[in-house]
Amino acid sequence: MTFILASRLNVYSASPLDRIAQRREDAAWIAEKLADPQTLFVPVWRTRNLVRRAEDGTPEAVYISSEMARTLLMEDGSWAFLGMLEDRAVFAVDISGMDDPVPLLPESLGEFMDLRSVGWGVPRPEASVLAHARGLLHWRQRHKFCGVCGNACEVKSAGHVMQCTVCNTQHFPRTDPAVIMLVHRGDKALLGHSVRFPRATMYSTLAGFVEPGETLEEAVRREVLEETGVQVGDVHYHSSQPWPFPGNIMLGFYGEALTEEITIDPEELKDARWFTRDEMRNCEQHGFALPRVDSIARRLIEDWMAHG
Repeated sequence: MTFILASRLNVYSASPLDRIAQRREDAAWIAEKLADPQTLFVPVWRTRNLVRRAEDGTPEAVYISSEMARTLLMEDGSWAFLGMLEDRAVFAVDISGMDDPVPLLPESLGEFMDLRSVGWGVPRPEASVLAHARGLLHWRQRHKFCGVCGNACEVKSAGHVMQCTVCNTQHFPRTDPAVIMLVHRGDKALLGHSVRFPRATMYSTLAGFVEPGETLEEAVRREVLEETGVQVGDVHYHSSQPWPFPGNIMLGFYGEALTEEITIDPEELKDARWFTRDEMRNCEQHGFALPRVDSIARRLIEDWMAHG
């Protein structure tokens, strides 16, 4: 089996931040950085991030000052320390309680957008910072109460722990591992059209969550077999991608198919087919679309196409 290496970094990777986790418990240092006028804040409004377009049309992340963060009604506990960007602290701040933050922002500052609609196209370090903020605050919003006893939790460790106010159980940020794989055999690769895809013509790699007690390779083989009936032999790793939509880490693999007959699971897929490299390179002519350019699915496909 030919090993295909990642040709470049994935979007939402290559974070420029030094997370310095050891500082999260230093309350005095955190308070000093919150008050520091040089500190940068990453606002998140209802899972949307602040982004603007440069003159050439490329997207840029927008950080705001501590003064502006206070203008946006930053409340105690609505923030989380992300790390250091060179010598400046960076915090995420949740402003979801506001009905509309736009009137409080300068018109030229940007707009709140779903990161998946931005179209980063290529890895940009600031995209990783925005994804980091989105994922952490999404987890915080959904863990306000203890999963053990049901009582309210309070924020600890500069936003990275939710601790129960009654039983003292500590809850940590959750990231769910999911395998995503391009299964191939000769000059053909297996793509499926999920029941959840928004575009009727899009075909993408198969994917699924890792189950308890399962290796990543076992998860690849199980998911492919369950969804398409295709048996997979050798599996090898390609790369990973943070995917905070809402809280996943996508673990990318290639799998060598042992069989070709397809039997789809109709609860997961509307269709699955074998496509040649030529068909993928000319997908529009053949009546289908490939996944979005910021996804690891697209990277798996493009790197496979480049090796044939």
